[in-house]
Amino acid sequence: LLGLPIGRWADRGNRRNIIVMGVALWSAMTCFCGMAKSFTVLFLARVGVGVGEAALSPPAHSLLSDYFKPERLPLVFAFYTSAIIVGSGFAYLIGGQLYEYFESLDTLRVPFVGEIKPWQATFMAVGLPGILMALLMLTIKEPVRQGRGVCIESLENNNDSNLLDHDIPEHGIPEHEEIKSIPLNEVFAYLYKRKKVYLSLIVGVSLLSILGYATMAWYPEFLQRTFAMERRVAGIRFGQLFIVAGLIGSLILAFTTYWYSKRGVVDINMRIVFIVACAEFIPATIAPLMPNADAALAVASIVIALQYGYFGIAISALQIITPNEMRAQVSAILLFSTNILGLIVGPTIVALMTDYLFKGDENLYLSLSLTSAIFAPLAAWVLWYGLSSYKDLYNEAMIRNNAA
Repeated sequence: LLGLPIGRWADRGNRRNIIVMGVALWSAMTCFCGMAKSFTVLFLARVGVGVGEAALSPPAHSLLSDYFKPERLPLVFAFYTSAIIVGSGFAYLIGGQLYEYFESLDTLRVPFVGEIKPWQATFMAVGLPGILMALLMLTIKEPVRQGRGVCIESLENNNDSNLLDHDIPEHGIPEHEEIKSIPLNEVFAYLYKRKKVYLSLIVGVSLLSILGYATMAWYPEFLQRTFAMERRVAGIRFGQLFIVAGLIGSLILAFTTYWYSKRGVVDINMRIVFIVACAEFIPATIAPLMPNADAALAVASIVIALQYGYFGIAISALQIITPNEMRAQVSAILLFSTNILGLIVGPTIVALMTDYLFKGDENLYLSLSLTSAIFAPLAAWVLWYGLSSYKDLYNEAMIRNNAA
């Protein structure tokens, strides 16, 4: 929820500093989780982690969009979102081993806290490096905002002579100049008039995220229940697969998008996301139905490559068509939607199907398969609905950028 006002703050404030504060906050709150002595304290600390995380991507998306040209954004955001792939993969690889290491020690004591348990030590160990990352962020410069001052309302009439509120410096609005926020009702009015594209992209990506979060949450458990794989082995194998397949998919899709973008295919960003939704249907549906663990992981590698390769492209699709004055806010809306649908619905619907539809823990594989069979085609249909209108918003954005 706090990503939305933070996104609005980022559209007029210093984005670098917002990111520094966010990273420092969620790292400190992660460490604080390790100091929790009750459920209430742990819950509040986890809320603090979420607030800190909400301050990263909206300003980061806007900041990167000012650093790089539109045709390069698929590559830029593929590199940026690869951190999710690498981080998630290493969480599977080292998370359990780190816990086992602390569990092997006799007694764990922390100054001013006292004796702690292995799970608490694990929280502290993964939280402390984030403080250093926050300090490193201070070495990044806040870029000059490009294309600000555009009169959005005048675009409704396509009157090129009225595209500017005032004269814009050749290289954009300098950082030291006051930046005025667009009233919130105007932001929503702008998005509502173009709802076919914005709703299609945001909802379509959110439906795809249901598959991604369901796979990430349940696949190691599926390997254990269906093929009797040891928990540690399942985590290591899935983590390795997650990193390799995710990075390969991210690079291939990003370079493909960049190649077609350079050749004038203006809707390639949204088109690639639509193609991913179509291509995921068969492998995501059959992967849990494979007869052995090796086959299940092999087919899952295709799903992971597609699932974690498209998100950076989807971000670039939104950033390109959105005025600078509201880019962080639109990113915040996207992330809010993917979290609500993906992070909450994805893992939960698999659990509900397993308990109430298929009635047995051993039938987890059927729940994973059915979830993919439902949501991949649904995401493809939603994305197809807005695809034909994306070119119009792209051309509108180019007029806006050239004017500024």
